[in-house]
Amino acid sequence: MLWRSGQLLRRFSTARVYYKNKLKLALIGQSLFGQEVYSHLQKEGHRVVGVFTVPDKDGKADPLALAAEKDGIPVFKFPRWRVKGKTIQEVIDAYRSVGAELNVLPFCTQFIPMDVIDCPKHGSIIYHPSILPRHRGASAINWTLILGDKKAGFSIFWADDGLDTGPILLQRECDVKPNDTVDALYNRFLFPEGIKAMVEAVQLIADGKAPRIPQTEEGATYEGIQKKENAKISWDQPAEALHNWIRGHDKVPGAWTEIDKQVITLYGSSLLDGSVPHGEPLIITGAEKPGLVTKKGLVLFGNDGKMLVVRNIQFEDGRMIPASKYFSMGESCVVELTDEEKKVAQEIKAIWAGILSNISAIEDSTDFFKSGASSMDVVRLVEEIRQKCGGLQLQNEDVYMATKFGDFLQMVVRKLRGEDQEEEMVVDYVSKDINNMTLKMPYQCFINGQFVDAEDGQTYDTINPTDGSTICRVSYASVADVDKAVAAAKDAFENGEWGRMNARERGRLMYRLADLMEEHQEELATIETIDSGAVYTLALKTHVGMSVQTFRYFAGWCDKIQGSTIPINQARPNRNLTFTKKEPLGVCAIIIPWNYPLMMLAWKSAACLAAGNTLVLKPAQVTPLTALKFAELSAKAGFPKGVINIIPGSGGLAGQRLSEHPDIRKLGFTGSTAIGKQIMKSCAVSNLKKVSLELGGKSPLIIFGDCELDKAVRMGMGAVYFNKGENCIAAGRLFVEESIHDEFVRRVVEEIKKMKIGDPLDRSTDHGPQNHKAHLDKLLQYCETGVREGATLVCGGRQVPRPGFFMEPTVFTDVEDHMYLAKEESFGPVMVISKFKHGDIDGVLRQANNTEYGLASGVFTKDINKAMYVSEKLEAGTVFINTYNKTDVAAPFGGVKQSGFGKDLGEEALREYLKTKAVTLEY
Repeated sequence: MLWRSGQLLRRFSTARVYYKNKLKLALIGQSLFGQEVYSHLQKEGHRVVGVFTVPDKDGKADPLALAAEKDGIPVFKFPRWRVKGKTIQEVIDAYRSVGAELNVLPFCTQFIPMDVIDCPKHGSIIYHPSILPRHRGASAINWTLILGDKKAGFSIFWADDGLDTGPILLQRECDVKPNDTVDALYNRFLFPEGIKAMVEAVQLIADGKAPRIPQTEEGATYEGIQKKENAKISWDQPAEALHNWIRGHDKVPGAWTEIDKQVITLYGSSLLDGSVPHGEPLIITGAEKPGLVTKKGLVLFGNDGKMLVVRNIQFEDGRMIPASKYFSMGESCVVELTDEEKKVAQEIKAIWAGILSNISAIEDSTDFFKSGASSMDVVRLVEEIRQKCGGLQLQNEDVYMATKFGDFLQMVVRKLRGEDQEEEMVVDYVSKDINNMTLKMPYQCFINGQFVDAEDGQTYDTINPTDGSTICRVSYASVADVDKAVAAAKDAFENGEWGRMNARERGRLMYRLADLMEEHQEELATIETIDSGAVYTLALKTHVGMSVQTFRYFAGWCDKIQGSTIPINQARPNRNLTFTKKEPLGVCAIIIPWNYPLMMLAWKSAACLAAGNTLVLKPAQVTPLTALKFAELSAKAGFPKGVINIIPGSGGLAGQRLSEHPDIRKLGFTGSTAIGKQIMKSCAVSNLKKVSLELGGKSPLIIFGDCELDKAVRMGMGAVYFNKGENCIAAGRLFVEESIHDEFVRRVVEEIKKMKIGDPLDRSTDHGPQNHKAHLDKLLQYCETGVREGATLVCGGRQVPRPGFFMEPTVFTDVEDHMYLAKEESFGPVMVISKFKHGDIDGVLRQANNTEYGLASGVFTKDINKAMYVSEKLEAGTVFINTYNKTDVAAPFGGVKQSGFGKDLGEEALREYLKTKAVTLEY
């Protein structure tokens, strides 16, 4: 009862603070932005006493007006505030009647007289979409892009009698991404952050804390409103300048040029790297070099020889088409509708009529936008079509390309018939001649069966660790790309061929994919070598070889996933049958590490696909290339679009979005314990999605004096140095019995001296480079810490003096339990040795288990009783006896404690990607 009364007291107190320092506001503006600012100010407890907006257009009220009228707020719709420079008296009288203390102008497009601006006791504040004093004027966002600014942002300033010259109250800025458009900047930052900032600014004023920072004239610019006649493209410029001009005018007023004596407006520009794609030349008036009509769009060239590509073009009559279809415009014809399609046509016409309520009748010639529709109506149209037409997923661009009802209907019917299927997959490779072959490597996101650039055009370098050189630039997936990939996977699962496919056909596709991987094994192994630093022979045998085996193993499971019948108490006189079904979960996300890029992909995705799920996979940022090659092979194998999606990029962005996404039902992750904890938390908070985690390890290897020493040395070195030590089950700490300790160390050092460190493509190389520079630096610090704490550095501990990220194989002895080396995983070629007393089995077990990790472990002894006792007591998911690193596709793999939970490989892995449904019937 005390708690409840305290809770009530807190609520009462909060309510009192809620209404403290609040203002009476007049809102002067329009649009969805104005509506959102209005709604948020109301929620914060400010009192909006009047809304001044524009008159209805085509019988439709502005969103700000609609919201205020619904709340009973006085709304005034003045077409203008002054005539010939003088304020209209009835307007000023109406304004003064509301008694505002502050004017708030969110994106106001009208000229407001100074006797209104200065009337309230707090004056007026205005939102402006630039970092003032740069880009004063009405086309600020356009000029931010046209002039190639690296930063965009907005200002909220105090209105004065100048043009955007008043004192600054607050400002916010953001990076301009390479392929941002006006819409992209507005939707990503200027709109959502601008609303928050307007509310913050009002509260600062209410609290008497709002600054007035005079604008400097340094860097001040004023650019006029961009009009269509001024938006013609001048071709004698670098590609980036052309791109900035086009994107700065997209969608209004539209950058244009002349082609075949027609004015053609260009939309959807992005910079294009790589080799010149194949295409049909198109003469462009004023351009020195013809454009190319390609499958990607219209490729254009700057005077610097670099390229850009535009997706869509618009003709003078308003028709918009994909630029890739320029030479096939006349091929389309009107389709005759079946009786069923005529019913669909009536439903679509009803949707149009509901949106265009001001139009008396919808005709084939009715233009969606000329009839008063806005961008928000596009979203509504797309969503209503999806609901009414069996989940048909249109894009906003589809509406812009078919603005007349007749054209729109034809487009929808073709999509419903499947006639508008995309052409054969286009792969824009990066090619390299290496290892006596020509590598052809995809580098873009793979979404819904197509290789595509990241939506915002961002890319990053993937580095060859052998010499530090750039292999190529890879698409850097954004949150929007993740959402597209998840939507594609969800549609493929719920509506596509994959969800209807029988289990044996699913297995047949997986077998075919395994065959293709084997057919391309040398190419895959070479890519793995240059991208991850794996020694080529190991990459061929393990990275690729085990990946092929994994897909073949799980392909065989596809038609063997079974439920069971369960005897239950009968409800007499009736009888009952209860059985279980094993069903796929739906869309699964998979996040894999950089040490075995292809093999980790196979371990998780093969089980996922065998169970019937669809997947979105994020490879490690530093090793994306084999995953993207795998995507290409999956398409060639015949996997339906959307079943497999690959999104290269960062864990903090793409990975985090996957863990939070509400449409993902399972997430499988291999990586560090710290990131695993964050993923598990995000998965729980978002939608309680199923999780399996294979995390860090500090695997103990116990070597008793009665072992076969030659084998123990050989296997012990493999336990540490296999794959350069970048091995999740690597022996993180060796416990060597004192009777053989010195001899064991001597032999290890002797064998290390024989190891060849060098080019991983050289077939005689034993030890290649570490995966990336940051990891090498971490390993060097790890060794420095070991020396500083008193461990004995027997050999190694340094970077190899040659180009690339090479680390000397390292041995530490005299490592005690309290030391950093004894507790933390190196994930590199560092052997950590501790001596234990002869016969102290339980003592060494206590040391071995004194870790929060429990991934793998090992024991070497000829005494089978001792071996079995130790294996029972070791707290790990895997125990190796007189061997190490012996994994097989049929044996389950996974850890305990903070090494995670869930299994890869074997029959148990299927359970991670299935759900059990119990069915009971009465008869």
